[in-house]
Order: sequence, then structure tokens, then C-alpha cells
Amino acid sequence: MIRKLILSIVSLGLVYSVFAQDGDKGKSDKGEFSGNFQTTNQFYVKDSSIGATTTQYQKELSSTDAWLWLNYKVNGYTFKVRFDLFNNSPLLNPQEAYTKSGIGNYSVSKQMDKMNITVGYFYDQFASGMVFRSYEDRNLGLDFAIQGAHIRYTPTENTTIKAFTGLQKFRFDLRPVVIKGVNAEHHFDINDHFSLEPGASMVNRTIDQQTMNVIASTINNYELENRFFPKYNVFVYNIYNTLRYKNFTWNLELAQKTPEAIINPNNDLMELHKGRVMLTSLSYSTKGFGINAQYRYIDKFSLRTSPLENQNLGMIAYLPSITRQNVYRLLARYNAFTQEWGENGVQVDVSYKPKALKKHGTQFNFNTSISTPLGSFEGKTVNPINFEADTNRYFREYYFEAQHKFTKKFKILLGYQIINYNQRLFEAKPSVPYVIAHTYFGEATYKIRPTKSLRIESQYLSTKEDLGSFVNGLIEFNMAPHYSFSFGDMVNIKPGYRNEPLAGTDFKIVHYWNVFGAYTFKNTRFTAGYIRQVEGVNCTGGVCRVEPAFSGVRITLTSNF
Repeated sequence: MIRKLILSIVSLGLVYSVFAQDGDKGKSDKGEFSGNFQTTNQFYVKDSSIGATTTQYQKELSSTDAWLWLNYKVNGYTFKVRFDLFNNSPLLNPQEAYTKSGIGNYSVSKQMDKMNITVGYFYDQFASGMVFRSYEDRNLGLDFAIQGAHIRYTPTENTTIKAFTGLQKFRFDLRPVVIKGVNAEHHFDINDHFSLEPGASMVNRTIDQQTMNVIASTINNYELENRFFPKYNVFVYNIYNTLRYKNFTWNLELAQKTPEAIINPNNDLMELHKGRVMLTSLSYSTKGFGINAQYRYIDKFSLRTSPLENQNLGMIAYLPSITRQNVYRLLARYNAFTQEWGENGVQVDVSYKPKALKKHGTQFNFNTSISTPLGSFEGKTVNPINFEADTNRYFREYYFEAQHKFTKKFKILLGYQIINYNQRLFEAKPSVPYVIAHTYFGEATYKIRPTKSLRIESQYLSTKEDLGSFVNGLIEFNMAPHYSFSFGDMVNIKPGYRNEPLAGTDFKIVHYWNVFGAYTFKNTRFTAGYIRQVEGVNCTGGVCRVEPAFSGVRITLTSNF
């Protein structure tokens, strides 16, 4: 890491010298410098009553995560470097305390007329990301940057061609698996109301010899009928198109993967399979009304740096979520994530603003989604709302909300959600029943003055499964542009299957407090809060992981410059 830092400094110095010489000739470009800093600091308070007992509560007692980005643009060049710091961090793995710091990302780019060349680390994706997506998500501790070379060529205003080769980042190291790909797309304007934007991609992953030796050794330990010859190379292809006609938009993407080893759903064997995935959506929007319908089909489509990786490790391909991303605390309690082995998924979203209530800003939103195994959408159900405990559906959600503004100062939102959730599948909890949860929620906002507002939200989640029923309430006071304060409590008021009290004992009500304050000055924001958080699935942008309970103080600082 020190060597990399020295090389980065030397390179910047050489570039500066070149520009200084140009400046002597009257062609000086002072350039543009920018950056940002982000840090999260946590202080842990052991709480066995909610399961807050990981290593940080036992030994380390505190943790820090921090990132510093520095960017410099001059004469068509862009230089980037990022310093990463993890001290006793649970971010990369919630069950461990990870400590290391150093240069986590660096790159040099040059814009030359119609071509941009980048060497070092880069982020990019092809189409929706189903065949390739290199990205970062700090909330989940994910960083899938590629270190290598990346070219972007735009021969015409409507045509883009991209190509890359490199190795995927893993913490402060690199995975020894070569990934390369190419993508091309073009925009056609047929007339003022009709346009097409087709594209195609190809991605290749080549496994290194050391990784192949481990894969082959694992397969050789299987029973004879389960053995097969693993592949060094896997190829993934996709074609896609976006069609727009007046108020309609239709997206379609199809992808195919050549046979490779993939871990079966029982996580006990690798099997040789090809993979397929389809994602399509159709939307219509006009003044006061909009509807969007999506369908996704997945059949054994897993693309990682090697078949030995699972969950969120080594992801090359990203399969977008087909379910709604909820933001309220209780509505987001049960999240479904993509089943790579096989899944049917449908989502429909409708928004309607009645003309008669236009001046009040009244709006109705409805969303429904369903995820099932391959085969059909049939499940063992009593009716579409009440599911039997042995249903084979992975996930189902019905969501409805209504918003209404009574005056310029006062508005409310009311809604209802029903979730059907396969906890055995999504949280790897054996022998637990299928979760059926009904949630009622509301929010009211009152603008006291142009710069001061009060917001109150509440939710009630009712279920007999998992940890039972919860009530959540929050009150938030904002003083723009600098201050924000909130106080909330999520209370486990009734037990469920997993915390039913023993015979002869009473159920103890559990509180999950949340006290929060924020201060913003120009481009800097500081927050501090005391949090008790229930264990469960945490999702960002459709990528999820199961996280343990949290109890303690969290302090953050972000600044852009």
C-alpha cells in the first residue's frame, strides 16, 4: 500500500511538472480539485435481550469506518485516489472485527476527443447490470471495483462502445480471476414520438489455476455420479432494447450464460449448469396517472469471481430487485432478495392523482409484487390475501398509500401493507413458519414556519410469526437549513413464534429506541444518535444481507469540497 501511495504521489508530481512547463508557454490550465470525506463511528452497548452480542460488544467496544476521495481534473486528465480506513469494523462482515487502512482506489483517465481511457480502478455497468456491474455500496460494505483498463468510445452522438479487462477488488487486495467484457449501444430517433435504444454485451471470466485446483479438489470428493469437469472460462451474453412510443416505454433484456459450476440451493454441492435471465417492463404515464409492470425470470444465473463464492461475495452480475424498496422502519422489516437458482417475479406499481383534488396534491399509490420458484405462480393458498403456512411462494406484498394536503402547511399520508415472507429461505432460519405480516402506517407533516417543520410518523405491524407484533413511532423537528432532531421508539408489544415466553413466564416488552440529531453547514453534515436496532435483513438497491441486532451510539460526518 505504501508503494502504491508513493507511486501515486510521484505520478501526480510528474504530471504537475508537465503542466507547469505548458504554463510557461502560455497554455496553463489550473485544473479543478474536488473531494469528499465520510466517516461512521459506532460505540457498542452490549444487550443480550435483543441479541447485540457480536465481538464488538464483547471486546472492541467501538469501530470506525472512513473514506477520503480526492479528484483532480486538468487538461483532459482526471486523477482519483481514495483512502479507506476500517478499525474494528463489522461493515465488511457483521460477525467479525476487521482492521486495516490504506489506498483503496486510484485511477487516471484521459479524455481524447471521442475516446476516454481509464487505468486503475473503475466502476461501470452494462445495461441493467445483469451481465456486468462494478459498483460500490458502503451501507452494505460492498466494493466491486475493477482494477485494470477501461475504454469508452463514442464515434457518434448516439453510439457508445465500451470495453474493459481487469481483476475485481477484494478489500485491499485483488481476486486473481480475470474479467473482461465489451458493450455497444445505439439510440435511434424514428420520429418525434418513437425511439429505440438497442444494445448488446459480452463478458468473459477466466478462473486462475489456484482457484481451479480448489474447485477440482472439491468436486473430486463428491460421489461419482455428482462429479463433472469444471470450466476455466464462462461467457455471458445479453441483448437489450428500450422502446419509447408517446407515453409508453418498454424495456426488454435477455441474457444467457454458458455452463459453469454453481452451488445448489442446499449449499452442499456444485453442479454444472448454463444460466438464463429475462427482465422486462412496460410503463405508461400521462398527467395524473402512471403505471409500471415488471417481470423477471431467473434460471440458475449466478456470476461471481468463482463458484466458491456465495451471498454478496465476488459479484460480477447484479440482478435487480423485483420488489418495492420500503423506507419506513416496520415496512422495511421483511425484504426479499434475488434467488439466483430460480425465480419468477412480477411487480406492478400504479400512481393516480384525481383532477378534482389537484389543488390539494392528493395522490394514491398502489404496489404489488410476488416472487415464486420456477414453474408457475401457483401456491398452496386459501385466497390471495391469507396464505397457508406451507405456501411455496417466496414473497408477496400488497402496498397502498394515500397522500393529501389540507393546507399549505399541513399534509398527511396513510397506508396499509401486507407482507408474505419465507423466513426460512431469506434468513436461513430452519423450522420457522411462513411470516404473514399486516402493517398500518401514517405520517403527518406541519410546516410551522418556512424554515421550521414538524413531522410525525407511526406504524403498527401485526404478525404471529417471527418476533411477533411491533409498534413504531417517531417525531422529527427540522430547522432548515442547519438542524434536525428526532426521537422514536419501536416496541415489540406481542411475542411471535421465535420469542414465545416459556410456560409460567410473562412476555417482556422490548423497546428499540432511536434518538437522533443532525447539523448541516454548507457542504458538511454531522449526525449523532443512540440506536437499538432489531436483527434482520438490510437492503440497499435490491442487494441485501442479514445483519445482527445493534445497540449503541452512532456518529457520522460527511463533507464535500
